[in-house]
Amino acid sequence: MKPETAGALPRMDDEWILSRRGPRATVDPQRAYACLVEPEYQRDGRLEDVATIFITNKECPFRCLMCDLWTHTTRTRSRPGMVIEQIRHALSELAPAPHVKLYNAGNFFDAQAVPPTDLPDIARLVKCHRTVIIECHPRLVNDRCTAFADLIDGRLEVAMGLETVDLGVLPLLNKRMTLDDYRKAAEFLLARGIGVRAFILLRAPFQSEADGLHWAMRSLDWAFSIGVECCVVIPTRPGNGALDALQGMGQFSPPQLASLETAVEYGLSLGRGRVFADLWDAHRFIVEAEDAARIDRIAQMNATQCRPSGAGTKAKGRAARA
Repeated sequence: MKPETAGALPRMDDEWILSRRGPRATVDPQRAYACLVEPEYQRDGRLEDVATIFITNKECPFRCLMCDLWTHTTRTRSRPGMVIEQIRHALSELAPAPHVKLYNAGNFFDAQAVPPTDLPDIARLVKCHRTVIIECHPRLVNDRCTAFADLIDGRLEVAMGLETVDLGVLPLLNKRMTLDDYRKAAEFLLARGIGVRAFILLRAPFQSEADGLHWAMRSLDWAFSIGVECCVVIPTRPGNGALDALQGMGQFSPPQLASLETAVEYGLSLGRGRVFADLWDAHRFIVEAEDAARIDRIAQMNATQCRPSGAGTKAKGRAARA
């Protein structure tokens, strides 16, 4: 499975991706489509609760090949006050937590997803949180980020999808982003005291298992080299229509949990920042008897930011072979 073979494939642009989608979920524009509280290892070494609110809003204008977040979006732009009500209601339902993630299926600083007039009231709702984490495409990072950071008492952190530094694959993801775009966005944020969290794909489309692990590790290297302080390794999942079509063409397969474990071990071995594995729906990746134990070990690494004893030799050995 080589990126070069993609030249024989149809052009995977917006039209191709949209034509392979299934139905959207039914959503209520007055309610976040999900919310939860879970612990996360913090920069100061403490394991503390984070309230995560999955905002219902207009779909991201960048229709990435691997994205499945569109299933919980509205077809029209968010009305003023809609997102405020979602956050207010979710916070009233959740147990208090010192940190909050305002995640969404769009971009927090896209005016059609979150109206700019809503930002002051949103800031007041999350003012008591020590960290506020939002999601945004690198090309939508601008002075609106700084203005929002100035409105909150806590520290703002912007999560951005890096996906992969594999230059044979990144342009094929329809993300409409270069590594230079990402670097400039990170530099803009870091210069203003805003933290950066990177989402990294494990085994993007057109990558073999070995290539997927190799490029996930190289992506960790690159992210930390530009000042990213937290990386989340996400196993690429089928189910969005486009990836299912590519899977049928032999151009995509989900990664193995062994690769996810090795990628996280490697990232932690660098000692340059926090590294988490996205374990949502991890059971779908169980294919070997050892995989359930792997999920437990990965969860432990997420919670402690420490590799299991003996992991160093294993991670370095696999890195050398990748």
